[in-house]
Amino acid sequence: MKLKAPVHTEAHADSYYAASMNFETDYPELEGSLSVDVCVVGGGFSGVATALELAERGYRVAVLEARKIGWGATGRNGGQLIRGIGEEPEQFRNQIGSDGVEAIHQMGFEAVELVRDRVRKYDIQCDLKMGYVDAAIKPKQMDEIAEDYESLKKRHYAHELRLLSQDDIKQYVNTDRYIGGMLDSGSGHLHPLNLCLGEARVAEALGVQFFENSPVVKIHKGYLPRVETAKGSVTCQFLVLAGNAYLGNLEPKIGGKVLPAGSYIIATERLEEKVWKNLIPQDSAICDVSIALDYFRLSDDKRLLFGGMCNYSGRDPKDIVASLRPKMLKVFPQLENASIEYQWGGMIGIGANRMPQIGRLGSNIYFAQAYSGHGVNATHMAGRVLAEAISGQAERFDVFANIRHMTFPGGRYFRSPLLALGMLWYRLKEVV
Repeated sequence: MKLKAPVHTEAHADSYYAASMNFETDYPELEGSLSVDVCVVGGGFSGVATALELAERGYRVAVLEARKIGWGATGRNGGQLIRGIGEEPEQFRNQIGSDGVEAIHQMGFEAVELVRDRVRKYDIQCDLKMGYVDAAIKPKQMDEIAEDYESLKKRHYAHELRLLSQDDIKQYVNTDRYIGGMLDSGSGHLHPLNLCLGEARVAEALGVQFFENSPVVKIHKGYLPRVETAKGSVTCQFLVLAGNAYLGNLEPKIGGKVLPAGSYIIATERLEEKVWKNLIPQDSAICDVSIALDYFRLSDDKRLLFGGMCNYSGRDPKDIVASLRPKMLKVFPQLENASIEYQWGGMIGIGANRMPQIGRLGSNIYFAQAYSGHGVNATHMAGRVLAEAISGQAERFDVFANIRHMTFPGGRYFRSPLLALGMLWYRLKEVV
């Protein structure tokens, strides 16, 4: 069945990131026929990172984006660059073995270095700053953080780690809300939209062809896959599906394994130096370890960017500020009189087991999706793993491909309410 081509000409969400992006892309809509080595569907981090990795290896690549490069979760997220990929990989030991578990741990470290090295190599201006704190609200969470600390030490994590007492943590986040935490000097934060736009510009210089406002309406599988848009088509040797939460039913075999969930952020006015230094003295990124977590950081021009709500119901809140501002004030009551100048949200891709889904359909159609809100580094690692597999080095790809992922029950219309009920149960369990 051929899908009707939607018209997608939207600009970026009205976010702080869009208001402060270094430049705006103006890639053409696909018209006519094109033949390349690899066609990538999706112009977010996954698609752009994969395209760049392949271009560095000499492949001819075309990227088809339904709207603008970085339009989805890539250009709207919290901008936190945190070590690790997915949930604790130990739960998959019976599927991938001890070597696979260790490989995922090491790739979780490599993913951050990958982004740091790329920013440095290509001089991408994206406000990258290192320094991150996991924060605990209750003793059980502090115990979990301490276990994570020991695990990282055991694996010879290359960066400074420091367990923080209730007094210590105030050096990094000045609030009475947290009883302790852990400093990780090897993780940090950045401007995600500017990172993606910078990477796209690098990839373009290496020969990648980008097309915006070019949603794919049909995929023809076979020896040479062909994808159709409203006005053109691309024939390729390999196809990469990187639409994540926005893939829809373009490929039902993987579409049902990822659930779009709403995530939201507010940004304050620019804060005076004496104010922001009182809030986050070291300019670190902060995240608590609750199920319904808060995450926040300072922008380069010293606004507080605060996110803390993941909506699994499929319905956006009527007022993002009204929902998030009280959560912000629980952490920083001293911001009672600060104005909120930006509010935005978007869809992230959630998988049932919280491990990114990286795999293959047949021999020549690859996919990467379901980063469950931790996509800045994981998407870049996915791009590298996909490029390795396409170029004939599948060892790391096979680790991910061997992990089983369930299809959400309930079909298109009921899977979101069912997951919302499930997450409510986990939140109630956390309170008890």
